[in-house]
Amino acid sequence: MNILVTGGAGFIGSQIADAYIGNGHDVIIIDNMSTGVKEYINPKAEFYEMDICDDKIKEVFSKHKIELINHHAAQIDLRRSVEDPKFDINVNIAGSVNLLQNAITSGVKKFIFASTGGAMYGEHDYFPADENHPTRPYAPYGINKMCVEKYLYYYNHVYGLDYIVLRYANVYGPRQNPHGECGVIAIFTDKILKEVEPLINGDGKQTRDYVFVSDVVNANVLAIEAKGPATYNVATTRETDVNYIFDRINHYAGMNFSEKHGPAKLGEQVRSVLSFEKISTELGWSPQTDIETGLKLTTEYFKNNKR
Repeated sequence: MNILVTGGAGFIGSQIADAYIGNGHDVIIIDNMSTGVKEYINPKAEFYEMDICDDKIKEVFSKHKIELINHHAAQIDLRRSVEDPKFDINVNIAGSVNLLQNAITSGVKKFIFASTGGAMYGEHDYFPADENHPTRPYAPYGINKMCVEKYLYYYNHVYGLDYIVLRYANVYGPRQNPHGECGVIAIFTDKILKEVEPLINGDGKQTRDYVFVSDVVNANVLAIEAKGPATYNVATTRETDVNYIFDRINHYAGMNFSEKHGPAKLGEQVRSVLSFEKISTELGWSPQTDIETGLKLTTEYFKNNKR
């Protein structure tokens, strides 16, 4: 199958491209390299350094008979979306619609979309949040992901484009960028290994559902054959607080930092944990990497691949 992976030089997208190629698919990668890493691009993929908002993207569709799009290119910094919502709209909505429009004009059969769980549901009414939980995103990033999900519904309803939405919990693991504003595990690991004491926002008791990147990749592999339209959480249904994350990374890195707390971030979500019952029942997916193992693997990766 000819598969277009957008964001295929990034943290998650590059590892999905590797898995697809390993399974015998032909992969075309589009990435503007704003956060992508050249070394992550699989040499067996056809690579285009291009923005998903670019009109020239139609040339990629003309050259390759693309059957499926796996869409991971995005502006992923929630705080930047708050500071510059127009930029977030231009990338996360306009760029996605550009892909969708090219999909239906060139005969693409299916679209897999990397959406968000925690930022989509906001503060939960119940725990864990399933796919039927009310959606009330508290930042432009989540609003725009929700908007793209609505566009997918539209393109399915009007044009028959099949789709799978994967609403991720907090993804972490090897290749994650430690230099941005998101991804506390990558940021803490990078700082601790450089012997820089990280700052914990607030009391550190805020919880998230951390899912290891290899498990996310497996969900994207299963999504190829999944019958859509469908929406699935990709999560672990386990809450982990920031203090625990700090403690374990500190331990695996062989350091002895003490907790250092700073002011809480205004409007930061207190708890987030998602149910994966639906994807388990329908696709047979479940997380295979527990948080302890994942943190150890991530720390080892950063030790051996300093950036």
